[in-house]
Amino acid sequence: MGMHVTRSLRMIPIMVAAVLALVVPMTVPVTAVAQPADPVVAAAAVEPAVVRIDTEIDYQSAYGAGTGIVLDPGGQVLTNYHVVQGADRMNATVAGRSFPATLVGYDRGRDIAVIQLIGAGGLPVAPIGDSAALIAGEPVVALGNASGTAAPLTREVGTVTTFGRTVKAEDSLTGASDELNGLIEFAAPVRAGDSGGPVVNSAGQVVGITVAASVNYRMGPGGKGFAIPINEAIGVANQIRARIPSDTVHIGPPALLGVGVRTAQSDTPGVVIQEVLRGGPAEAAGLVDGDVLIAVDGTRLDSATALTYTLDRHYPGDVVDVTWIDRAGVQRDGKATLAPGP
Repeated sequence: MGMHVTRSLRMIPIMVAAVLALVVPMTVPVTAVAQPADPVVAAAAVEPAVVRIDTEIDYQSAYGAGTGIVLDPGGQVLTNYHVVQGADRMNATVAGRSFPATLVGYDRGRDIAVIQLIGAGGLPVAPIGDSAALIAGEPVVALGNASGTAAPLTREVGTVTTFGRTVKAEDSLTGASDELNGLIEFAAPVRAGDSGGPVVNSAGQVVGITVAASVNYRMGPGGKGFAIPINEAIGVANQIRARIPSDTVHIGPPALLGVGVRTAQSDTPGVVIQEVLRGGPAEAAGLVDGDVLIAVDGTRLDSATALTYTLDRHYPGDVVDVTWIDRAGVQRDGKATLAPGP
């Protein structure tokens, strides 16, 4: 069954069975507090640290909305990478204040990003809980920006249903597909704009980050949402904040080759270039629309996803070898100097 992703919330069909995955979460110590009876009252403790994120994409003349949480008073914010992916401009609103924002880094495979609010100081910090302590049936509240920055935060009340869920989603911007593992499933009708927002327990602590929802969220007992456990999210975020790159964590803006691609037919190597960005690195290297890109820096490409992850291992300014087959069927080689991407 086909799946898709919107810019502000990963959506999966409700009928698709999720695969159970074994996850060993990192424990984050917290101070025990009394649990109030009303989960919405508990979530109010987190609301001052919830960030509304608005993005603009020049290439598609598109706008996006999402959510995040403040990690430190200086304005570092945890969100989903798909909330800010491809954005030429980001603006964040928190505690009644508005800031432009820049990308600190991201982990595409785990859909985690950290952004920096420019000029921020003295911001309220989100209280972090322990996702390993969650149990099925526990009440939670998902806070988000589904109604837009000018409206009150959405407060979707539900319960934890199960753990270790796996969902697959396709990125509508790049054609890359991702599999997210070890997610918390909760019964609440989260919507587009809620991505990156906190899932809060009855102690008023963030225990997850909303990342996906069923397409038909009205089906079932109040709808289904999926969240990244906060223990995992904080571990990735701290690596990004420390600016420690790895095979999965990219620091700073992504590297841009400047091609829009789709996966070729199964019997054809490489990825088909649907569009070459005018003035971009690929055009400077000699690629044109309709060429088939078969390798970047020696890495053979068999999907749009492979190209995306290959570029994630590089940084703006890197010079990479590119190999392609032109429309006449001739194999060609060249070099491209990667540019900073939005």
